[in-house]
Amino acid sequence: MKTLTSLLLSGVALFALTGNTRAQNTPTLILQIDAENKVQTIQNIGASGCWFSEGIGKYWPSEKKEKIAELLFSSEVDKGGNPQGIGLSAWRFNIGGGTAEQGDSSGIVDFRKRVESFLAPDGTYDWNKQAGYQWFLRKAKSYGVKELIAFSNTPPVQFTQNNRGFKTEKDYKANLKPDRYNDYAEFLATVIKHFDKEGLHFSYISPVNEPQWDWSNKPGQASQEGSPWANEDIHRVILALDASLAKNKLQTQILTTEAGMLTYLYSGKSASSSQIQAFFDNGSKYSLNNLKSVPKVIAGHSYFTDSGDSAIVAVRKNLADTARKYKVDFWQSEYSMLADGFREGTKNSRSAIDCALFLAKIIHHDITVANASAWHLWNSYEPGSAEKDTRYYLIALNPEKDYKNGEFTVTKNLWAMGNFSRFVRPGMQRLNTQRNDGIDLVKAAQDVMVSAYTGNNKLVIVAINYTNAPREIKPQLSNFKAIKSYRTYTTSAASDDNLKASAVEKANTAVTLKPRSITTIVFE
Repeated sequence: MKTLTSLLLSGVALFALTGNTRAQNTPTLILQIDAENKVQTIQNIGASGCWFSEGIGKYWPSEKKEKIAELLFSSEVDKGGNPQGIGLSAWRFNIGGGTAEQGDSSGIVDFRKRVESFLAPDGTYDWNKQAGYQWFLRKAKSYGVKELIAFSNTPPVQFTQNNRGFKTEKDYKANLKPDRYNDYAEFLATVIKHFDKEGLHFSYISPVNEPQWDWSNKPGQASQEGSPWANEDIHRVILALDASLAKNKLQTQILTTEAGMLTYLYSGKSASSSQIQAFFDNGSKYSLNNLKSVPKVIAGHSYFTDSGDSAIVAVRKNLADTARKYKVDFWQSEYSMLADGFREGTKNSRSAIDCALFLAKIIHHDITVANASAWHLWNSYEPGSAEKDTRYYLIALNPEKDYKNGEFTVTKNLWAMGNFSRFVRPGMQRLNTQRNDGIDLVKAAQDVMVSAYTGNNKLVIVAINYTNAPREIKPQLSNFKAIKSYRTYTTSAASDDNLKASAVEKANTAVTLKPRSITTIVFE
């Protein structure tokens, strides 16, 4: 195979990435990228529609919700080559527990976070429930989203110990009645089977969510549906679900364990910790290794592990080491800036681009240090500002009081996530990169962070310039077929830098990264 060294610039392929003005008085960062030095395969990059899909999808005017769907799912470009959406390749669908039907008596204070259930207490199913959620599910499918993923925060309330969608006792055990495990599994299988018939196949079903939390914030009250699950409980429910999927001849796989923090996946002594070892060590009494519908994938959430660059790197190194030992793939299945790590030591509000850069930093470290093969955001849209502290969402909602209409504003977070999701496609492989400046992962988190991916006859590089100065980058590429051209897509504080496309350039044209920007470079 010919290499770029035999094709370009006297044996070294040199590029700098984004913009037309060369960086002044800053060192050039040289990167070595070998097409044969592959690390992991990317499965998908996606997001969740909780909790506001119901109101938007069911009630909002067509032109508004259609535009939101386009922003999330479209892979089309305008006449200038600028992406019209961020092309998510996964969409997470919440299977509700029936707290919406309970109303105020549910104990969930925020009516927006109560969710209908397809299963009525009399055992009948109503497939018209969750109409808003279903609208977005169908839109994701129509745009070609590759993976539809179903998850459940609580079993149906009629199956729980307290007939509520959250646990009221702080014993950190499942809220599911001991004699209802098979019923819960059959309920999930029935939902999957129904949507299969509708042409909406769920690739994965996640039966537990953040099992480490007790979910009750005040006596008799909670902020959302949820249940704790000990490892013993999780093992039991997955056994039941595996059997139900087989009985119903379903091809959906089980995603586990959706740990509330990454550290619970590899450490700790609680009843729901060290979950990689608990479920994927052949010697564990809770091993899932021989179940047909359980892939060797462990899922966890990056919440509360994002405070300080040293901690960000250390946690993800430990996770990657443990996952590698037990030959398990890691999925980062929920993240938003729930804690204050995104403030990076300041008490002041953070601008939209500050939040976008921090989001990109976490995605970068989850993929390159923790070796995540999938990455999912929580949440796609929520009420809030689009200008500052955009910590929870991609799209800021300004809804009417009853949430049946409103306005929305796109945040920089949307485009920053799109720098990954729109271009790093399912099946692409991440390539190891070596840099010439000798700085370690912790220092790089305040400098320039770079990741590279290959597939679909493309080389994709995502470069995050965390500094306040323009920076120049030059890759040295080897073992690639001839690359003729590239195009950059930039997200920065500038109002029109929303995955803004550059002109198509010849592959030996040098450019620079803008200050405080995320740039994707696509080599053809």
